[in-house]
Amino acid sequence: MKERFERIPWWLVAIVLLGGWLLASAFMSGDYRVILSAVSRGLGVTITVSLVAYGASIILGLCLGLMRSSHVRVAREISTFYIELVRGLPMLVILYYIAFVGAPALAQVLNTILAPLINAGIIGKIEPRSFDFATRAIIALTLGYAAFIAEIFRAGIESIDRGQREAAEALGMSHWQVTWHIVLPQAIRNVLPALGNEFVAIIKDSSLVSALGVQDITQLGKVYAASTFKFFETYNAVAFFYLCLTVSLSLLVRQLEKRLKRGRK
Repeated sequence: MKERFERIPWWLVAIVLLGGWLLASAFMSGDYRVILSAVSRGLGVTITVSLVAYGASIILGLCLGLMRSSHVRVAREISTFYIELVRGLPMLVILYYIAFVGAPALAQVLNTILAPLINAGIIGKIEPRSFDFATRAIIALTLGYAAFIAEIFRAGIESIDRGQREAAEALGMSHWQVTWHIVLPQAIRNVLPALGNEFVAIIKDSSLVSALGVQDITQLGKVYAASTFKFFETYNAVAFFYLCLTVSLSLLVRQLEKRLKRGRK
């Protein structure tokens, strides 16, 4: 009997628990159809913010990871300073800083750079409100998660045996050729599961954008609960959406890990 329970996949248990939880809650209250319809309008915003921020943080994190693994001390020190600084700040603080400090500062810098065009009447003056709060939230999540992803890439790069690099250089390949054709393909393969886990984390942290009034799942749930005082039912629905997203991604990450393990055998 014990062995039978051990063979039951965790995702099946998760689906049963989630489905049972929602059905039990729906039995207690008949308002779930309305609540799910109201909250689901923010699903597209949540997914869009998460996907764009994740893609941008992958690119920035890769650049920072390469800089931190570089032999050039200036690049290494700059990336180390950025990574340690950002990792030491709560994501909500980064979100507020970018939204209310970074965006106005960026508008001012752009106005200074484009001053000749603005004075000539070719383009108009850029106002801070030109950057909507969804864009500011994406920038904040990108800058925050890039620091964590950079460390993942650095660990992957350093996991490659140095002998491979030396052998490639002995064959006449340049430093960047070795990095792009020998080191990075293997490093990325090694860190793919960790990158998948970061995607799960960024979906959960995307709920922080509701602090800026962005109409995501959490914000719509907050508004609906405040107007109807049905907090229990509303946040059950909100939690259900997030759990569906994260459990699905966790399944994909698990399958990816299994494929990578089979490929190494």
